[in-house]
Amino acid sequence: MQIGRVIGTTTSTIKHPSFQGERLLVVQLEGVGGKPDGEPVLVFDRMGAGRGDLVLVTNDGQALQEQLGRNTPGRWSVMGLPDR
Repeated sequence: MQIGRVIGTTTSTIKHPSFQGERLLVVQLEGVGGKPDGEPVLVFDRMGAGRGDLVLVTNDGQALQEQLGRNTPGRWSVMGLPDR
């Protein structure tokens, strides 16, 4: 699990069938002191996060497979929205 900040959303007209109806966010992962940690990642969101929100994300593919189906190629998902 890692903390990140939502920097945007994404839209796709052609996507894997397991992505249909799912919300994708662009999240910048944060390291120590809130500094950016690597490149932004695409994250599936069922929690309702918005631009600028801090999110707790996981790259546990099995957790996402339980939500989207066994054949999904997705990897990152929002696990929670930390309190301020």
